[in-house]
Amino acid sequence: MNILTEEIQFGGTSLTLTNQRVIYWKSEETLIMSDVHIGKTAHFRQHGIAISDSVLHKDLKRLAALIDYFSPKKLVVVGDLFHAEYNSNITVFKEWLTDYTELEKILVKGNHDRIHSLVSEDLNFTVVNELKIQNITFKHDVDHADANEFIISGHIHPGVKLKIRGKQYLKLPCYYVNHTELILPAFSLFTGLNTNFDIEKGNIFAFEDEIIFKAK
Repeated sequence: MNILTEEIQFGGTSLTLTNQRVIYWKSEETLIMSDVHIGKTAHFRQHGIAISDSVLHKDLKRLAALIDYFSPKKLVVVGDLFHAEYNSNITVFKEWLTDYTELEKILVKGNHDRIHSLVSEDLNFTVVNELKIQNITFKHDVDHADANEFIISGHIHPGVKLKIRGKQYLKLPCYYVNHTELILPAFSLFTGLNTNFDIEKGNIFAFEDEIIFKAK
């Protein structure tokens, strides 16, 4: 797995964006991610749609590589760690977590995170509605950002549509960053891309496996 990075300044601190859908905050030794949607593949199968668990295993393998690479002391999930009800995917995740018992784990509750008591008791996550570290507030979804507050959020699965030639376009996941708000891409590969949000007042950092770049 190729880990590429882009350094930005946000909220008075330096953050490391990656092409693997996470941010590393070096001064806080914290890995930041959003929209993992564990349980989604099993949920689909329960409703008659055949989706392989290989999606989950690839996501967890990628997360393990990122933890090994950055060696964080803290993991912050900015909402939607889970997708739906307790199912077999969560059992797989629980087993995977046994390798990371020393890692402090915080979940900022998202709209899909309806099983938070399980999370805190069985998986050793601290669950909060929002989190503040230094000058940065973490919220899963933000209707509008306060001009006096620096916010990192998720929820919308941001993507950007880039014109490449003629009438051809390429859609890529991205980070959206303006003066007061940073929107994370969905961590899971089993998610869509929302290219219909307003990007006029901010910067776009798009990425794929072999590149991360400022697209706007």
